Amino acid sequence: MQKTIDMEQIRKDYETFIQGRKSFLLSFVDKEGNPFSSSAAFVRVNGKFYVYVSRIAEHHQLLDQAQVVDVLCVADQAVTQNHFATERARWQCTPKNLGNEGHEEVFAAFDEVHSANMMKLLRTLDFSLFELTPVKGRYVVGFGKAFDIDFAEDTLTHVVIDKK
Repeated sequence: MQKTIDMEQIRKDYETFIQGRKSFLLSFVDKEGNPFSSSAAFVRVNGKFYVYVSRIAEHHQLLDQAQVVDVLCVADQAVTQNHFATERARWQCTPKNLGNEGHEEVFAAFDEVHSANMMKLLRTLDFSLFELTPVKGRYVVGFGKAFDIDFAEDTLTHVVIDKK
C-alpha cells in the first residue's frame, strides 16, 4: 500500500524544527585532513543562518578557509550519534565572514534567542559574524525517512534511507 506524502506538512515540520534549535554542529576537515567538529550558536533572520564565533577559535579559522561546511542540527544532543535520529537536518553551507560591525537585526536576534548580556560581552571581544548559505541538505524525520532539500530551488525530494 502506498502512502501519500504531504510535502506541505513536511515543510512545516522542518520549519518548526529549525525554529526550535539554538546551535549547530559544524563539521570540517582541517589542514592536515583530520575531521573537526564544533558546536556554534546560530540564529535565523529573513531565511538566512548566522553564527557568531571567536576569531581565536579553530572553527573560526576553518570557516574562513572552507568553501563548503557541513552543518548538523539535531533534536537533542543525545541523538547526534544515532544514524536514524528521530529528527535532524544536515546541510552543506557556504560560509561568508561578515566581521563584527553592523547587522544590528542579526545581533538583536542573538540577544533574543540566547542572552542579551552574553551577546553584549561577546561583542566587546574579537568575534566575527558568519552568514551560512545552505546549498543542499537532508532533513530526517522518524526512522529512516529522509527528505533531500535543494535550497536554491526550495524543493524537497523524498528519499528512503531505511535499511532492511
